[in-house]
Amino acid sequence: MTDPSILTFGCRLNAFESEVMRHQVSVSGLQNTIIVNSCAVTAEAERQVRQSIRRARRENPDARIVVTGCAAQIEPDKISAMEEVDHVIGNEEKLMAQTWTDLEEMPRVAVNDIMSVRQTAPHLISGFDARARAFVEIQQGCDHRCTFCIIPYGRGNNRSVPVGVIVEQVRALVERGYTEVVLTGVDITDYGVDLPGMPRLGEMIKRLLTLVPELPRIRLSSVDPAEIDDSLLSLVQDEPRLMPHFHISVQSGDDLVLKRMKRRHTRDDVMRFVDKVRKLRPGAVFGADIIAGFPTETDAAFANSLSLVRNCELIWLHVFPYSERPGTPAAKMPQIPVDVRKDRAAELRAVGEAQAFRFLDTQIGSVVDVLVEKGSQGRTPHFADVRLDTEPGCGLIVPARIVARDKSTLIGKIAA
Repeated sequence: MTDPSILTFGCRLNAFESEVMRHQVSVSGLQNTIIVNSCAVTAEAERQVRQSIRRARRENPDARIVVTGCAAQIEPDKISAMEEVDHVIGNEEKLMAQTWTDLEEMPRVAVNDIMSVRQTAPHLISGFDARARAFVEIQQGCDHRCTFCIIPYGRGNNRSVPVGVIVEQVRALVERGYTEVVLTGVDITDYGVDLPGMPRLGEMIKRLLTLVPELPRIRLSSVDPAEIDDSLLSLVQDEPRLMPHFHISVQSGDDLVLKRMKRRHTRDDVMRFVDKVRKLRPGAVFGADIIAGFPTETDAAFANSLSLVRNCELIWLHVFPYSERPGTPAAKMPQIPVDVRKDRAAELRAVGEAQAFRFLDTQIGSVVDVLVEKGSQGRTPHFADVRLDTEPGCGLIVPARIVARDKSTLIGKIAA
């Protein structure tokens, strides 16, 4: 290989940061390099990263391998101990252009104390590799300490991007032809608490859409039901460009488990949020992150998670069997057997899939606007996958009549 390649793991924020690095590396002249942008959200995620590093070395024996991201930030000693790794770069350092121009002169391990970082530097990028939608980072880090989560130690404390910088980024992307922007970060509903005037997420979005009126679609990566502000709810009701698809950081449907997770919401908070949004935007859909088999989760507690999924009609589920993460309080709690975690995760996924299929069936016969992502594949405003009868062109938003469902994919014909 000659041109550098980037292997991206984990969240949408990592996807954004990989594009920042892709641009910086392209102008640095760096060659024959593999950059591993790692994830450390669970022990399993880190295992997959290490496995990929070893595979990358086997397949590219002469390449330089640079590991960055959360696994590198949290456990630089463990990553640097791998003989396949040439450099370990922290989450702050990876976004500095100088890192990639001066890589050969840098120490083998360059990882700053992430808790010392007080600002999020603006990174304006002109586009995304092979994507119809673009991610825009609006904040970094998290001020909360859920007992299962190691990510604050990889990302630092909450740091919001000023509204003007976000507007500039979105405007640049729209000028490049992007028609949908996803606002992303570690805890986006905590946006603005550290900025002058403390603008909330809804206020920022309202200003963004006012200043970039030509942006057709905006979507939120994830919302925390403990941090929803009235300005965001008013946008749900009044702003059609805000997509009617909301992914909630639920984690559990049982109040005692939520307390042991050190979450700040209750089961009723989730139900109230879903009910409010559906009243303001009829037809809105909801996804959720849910952990199956959290330490001490009883059969009754798990049943509460199942019933919450059913009662709220959650459809796009990200279900994770609990995975012990060394260094977190939850890893020291009484553990549920691994096979029970996996069985519970499978049951949650099955319920979510059945509800998703029922929702998709309600779309048959309707005409929806589809954002074309690649070839004939696209997404509806509700984030449903659609296969069209033609290839209109990546990035276009086209009306399509939904005529059938093929498992989790809708079949659409371009409407006249």
